[in-house]
Amino acid sequence: MRYASITDRLASLGSEKWAVHVEARRRKAKGVPIIELTIGEPDLPPHETLITEATRSMIAGRHRYSNGRGEQVVVDALVRKYFKRRPDVTGDNVLCFPGTQTALFAVMLGLVEAGDAVLVGDPLYATYEGVIRSTGAEQITVPLRPEHGFHMQAADLERAITPQCRVLLLNTPHNPTGAVLTAEEIAAIGEVCRRHDLWIVSDEVYEELIFDGAFASPFDNPALAERTIVCSSISKSHAAPGFRSGWAIGPAEFTHRLLAVSETMLFGQQPFIADMTAYALDNPVETSAIMRRSYKRRVDLIVSALANAPGLMPFAPEAGMFIVVDVSGTGMSGEEFAWALLDEEEVAVMPGSSFGAGAGDFIRLSLTVPDEKVEEACRRMAALAARSGLRKAKRA
Repeated sequence: MRYASITDRLASLGSEKWAVHVEARRRKAKGVPIIELTIGEPDLPPHETLITEATRSMIAGRHRYSNGRGEQVVVDALVRKYFKRRPDVTGDNVLCFPGTQTALFAVMLGLVEAGDAVLVGDPLYATYEGVIRSTGAEQITVPLRPEHGFHMQAADLERAITPQCRVLLLNTPHNPTGAVLTAEEIAAIGEVCRRHDLWIVSDEVYEELIFDGAFASPFDNPALAERTIVCSSISKSHAAPGFRSGWAIGPAEFTHRLLAVSETMLFGQQPFIADMTAYALDNPVETSAIMRRSYKRRVDLIVSALANAPGLMPFAPEAGMFIVVDVSGTGMSGEEFAWALLDEEEVAVMPGSSFGAGAGDFIRLSLTVPDEKVEEACRRMAALAARSGLRKAKRA
């Protein structure tokens, strides 16, 4: 039987990247006491007022068909949110989607196709390559260097550009490294994009999880407004990943042209989830503040616990719910270390190779487990690293 070429382009870009996580879950289901540090699932529930609002809305009958742009109540709430950042925002700039992932997929589908290329920093979030290649476009990586704190450099972006490039997929705050770009860095990157007439798709899902300092976005820069599309959701900010409620904010012409794509894919989100999202956007709760404090505290725990671990070098993030650790000093790749850690110490982490070639020497740890489990996981990582050092010495 024949299949469309998209199935070949995405053949190794789905669950294969999460193989350690899937195997850890399988063992956990059999009763193995795995410490799971793989995925970014918040360790506290959505605020009770959001559950109450979603329930109220369902009981009120808000479970019928919607429309492609989004329920008016959430469109209006998004206008209020982004109007604070740029006072020219209207409902014509908004499209609603079930989560950031769907927003990114639809946006990329509307901007590029076979023969085009998309630039993205490496390391990169695990699904980005699939989002890009699903369109038929080529992915071109821009190195995010540890010596620059994994901040994209305008000069590196300039060197990576080819005549086929149409889009820069930017992620700040960044997953997996937690890097947060400054307004000055974004302006320099944006100037490169302006000269080469590139769209900027800005994934800002970790906007509210910055530990110190201010959030900056190309969307807020008037010189970049006509070429910037923001994708985000309440998944991380409100600890509500299962509700799948996200959006894209961009130029009115862009949203007008993408509306038919959205309608063909989805024809609207659930009205009761839209009502809950609007409530979340208009009524601040302490969820993100609690997460910021917890995640920063766990970063400090990990950095301290691994300070003297042989062959391990943690890189403290500036935001988000992850930390990356360079394991190359153990003589193992990130992939080898992750599997050995699962097999020998019953700790599950993500191998850096899931996040691009530039992260091959790293593992990524989620910060979404209790402090005591973080500390125990670090003790086990250090033990594995110590054994690895002895093995390396024997081989030498």
